[in-house]
Amino acid sequence: MASTTALAAAPGRTPPRRHAGDLLVLGIEAALLGVAVLVGALLNAHDAGLHADAAPLYATWRPHVGWGSPAALVVAAVVVGWGARWARTARWGALLAAAWLAAVAWTLSLALVDGWSAGLTRRLTPQAEYLHEVPGVTDIPAMLAGFTSRIVDFQPDSWSTHTAGHPPGALLVFVWLDRVGLGGGTAAALACVLLGATIAVSVPVTLRALGAPDAARAVIPFLVLPPGAVWVGASADGIFAAVVAAGLALLAVRGRVAALAGGAVLGFALHLSYGFLLVGVLALTVVALRRTHRLSALLAAAIGVAAVTAVFVAAGFSWWDGYHLVVQRYYQGWAADRPYAYWVWANLAALLLSAGPVLGPALRRALTAAPGWRAGGRLGLPAAAAVRAAGPTMLLPLAAMVAVLGADLSGLSKAEVERIWLPFVVWLLVSTAHLPAASRRWWLAAQALTALAVNHLVWTVS
Repeated sequence: MASTTALAAAPGRTPPRRHAGDLLVLGIEAALLGVAVLVGALLNAHDAGLHADAAPLYATWRPHVGWGSPAALVVAAVVVGWGARWARTARWGALLAAAWLAAVAWTLSLALVDGWSAGLTRRLTPQAEYLHEVPGVTDIPAMLAGFTSRIVDFQPDSWSTHTAGHPPGALLVFVWLDRVGLGGGTAAALACVLLGATIAVSVPVTLRALGAPDAARAVIPFLVLPPGAVWVGASADGIFAAVVAAGLALLAVRGRVAALAGGAVLGFALHLSYGFLLVGVLALTVVALRRTHRLSALLAAAIGVAAVTAVFVAAGFSWWDGYHLVVQRYYQGWAADRPYAYWVWANLAALLLSAGPVLGPALRRALTAAPGWRAGGRLGLPAAAAVRAAGPTMLLPLAAMVAVLGADLSGLSKAEVERIWLPFVVWLLVSTAHLPAASRRWWLAAQALTALAVNHLVWTVS
């Protein structure tokens, strides 16, 4: 029986009906985006409280170019022209190094479309951002112990918006950067770019460890050129996505020590964003897809998560108390005005702009191909064996979609999801392994054009 990844990577002509299916999904994507933009404009014209001038994106309409524009075009041309071929033939170590460097170049060039100052240096310095609070953190244990008391708004010492909206791990990242001499907006922004680019390494490493080496190579160009890179450079969500991806990669590779480390990294991720409770869906999927020692890996990962959580609890921070207070803070702000009836579906249009137009066709192919899944069902395999037969290129995107839909339906993600959901977007893009080899260059071009259009037509806000 041919494996899912082998079928995904095999060259050849795609049956016309598969092309027709791709075109149908593209039409649905275009309709969703068009309606979201039109309805958003109408609601903004009637002061409906969207608080997003370029809805469904949290941005303002401002066509512009910058000296990052030609650099972005060059990077896109190189990756589109040679990326897929290089991914197939290069040595694995060299390929990962090149992927990281290319992702850094792409993300940095997109940020510089807005200019060095506005795109990087001042991007993370507004009052709502974490850096606003860094100078006031002179005692980290005291900050952790009193963190929840400052979450609710309209107090003299309330945290700024982003700090209040996340567990203290998010603020700690920038405090630690400052402590090691990397304080200020430029260092923070570059940290977002450099760490965010590691996604192009962590995700392929995960796929290879889970027995999908061909898919690991196939997805790399799509992880180098995601439209979501517009928000990786520079927002803290780029770092968050990198931490989640690294934790899942450690969970996938062999060895209980790696699983323990993966659990610890994911435990810290849980203290970067309350929404990362949903990362548990991805983590369980990775464990189920492991070829050996699944139970011991799950136990080791759980110990890692518990150990990190225990450190925060001992320091005086209760994740659960923080979550309840942050929901209260959430509805003290714009969330009380933003209409759920619009954002519950318009969020998906924003997700589409972050993941790119390849998302729908790639997901459709992943969910309808799945020869291993169907074969497992026909052969009457046990559930665990059928899961492994389906393969990571089907199940990881499916797990990411479950997480996204959970976040969307909760009502706690109204707008700004183009960056907030980056940790899930990168796993949705795993489905691109199912694209025909002959079409990947065209899909990469569409991804790059989407990023360039967004970055040049609107002024994004982190």
